[in-house]
Amino acid sequence: MNPNDFVAFSNSSPAGLPGCTHIYAPAGQAGEYAALATNPYRGCSNCCSYCFVPGVIRESCKIFDAGAVPRPAFLDHLRRDASKYQAAGIREQVMLSFTSDPYHPGDTTLTRQTLEVLRDHGMRFCTLTKGGTKSLRDLSLFRAHSDAFAATLTSLDDAFSKKWERRAALPGDRIAALKAYNTKGIFTWVSLEPVLDVEASLAIVEATHGFVDLFKIGRINYSSLTRSIDWQSFTERMIELCDRLGARHYIKRDLACYLPAGYPNPVRVPQHHGSGDSR
Repeated sequence: MNPNDFVAFSNSSPAGLPGCTHIYAPAGQAGEYAALATNPYRGCSNCCSYCFVPGVIRESCKIFDAGAVPRPAFLDHLRRDASKYQAAGIREQVMLSFTSDPYHPGDTTLTRQTLEVLRDHGMRFCTLTKGGTKSLRDLSLFRAHSDAFAATLTSLDDAFSKKWERRAALPGDRIAALKAYNTKGIFTWVSLEPVLDVEASLAIVEATHGFVDLFKIGRINYSSLTRSIDWQSFTERMIELCDRLGARHYIKRDLACYLPAGYPNPVRVPQHHGSGDSR
């Protein structure tokens, strides 16, 4: 993924509305993950060693990793944007978030408030997190016919996770959250990006496909690992596994060149379990 895609604001998507800065259409490869997004926080304290957001927003890793800070007057701006989308009849899912973690280790009251604003304006939402069961405090806000819960997983091994994602919830805790949301009928998906270890990523699919509705798979970039992994072999093994298990999946564009000709790979599928009213 191009780092600039994380924070680029674009109105090129049909879902984007001119003049809206806090609910926006992500540009480039970030748009593969969501039609719309919002970023309540600046900074994060998961301390992921592969994170390149600090470089994008021109902030030192020390400051970025110190903790998530609410963006100034965020809720006021969010309500203004949400009102515009509501008036336009747009109820696309809004993803939290590309520049932080909605369930980071600090105070996530703003995350709940953000979900409430989106819900109150008839919009769908999705959270992507490494926060695990901390997210369960907001489970009651999620609607099976509208919303989605997603977790990033890089390994099932605690030691591996602690090496790469020092303060994020451990893999077992993230999996417990996925199971809890799945049990409540909420659409769940897993981000297998970045792929740090081929066998670890394959093992995640094996272990979680029974309660995960979709896997989104993308390689690691801007790292020496990018050159050390055989991406052709990885992609072939991953699609064989997913096809054998009946696991729905999306191969991101940076790996799509390794797909067999004509392989079905829609960029975006509905991330909810119904077509009813989203309110």
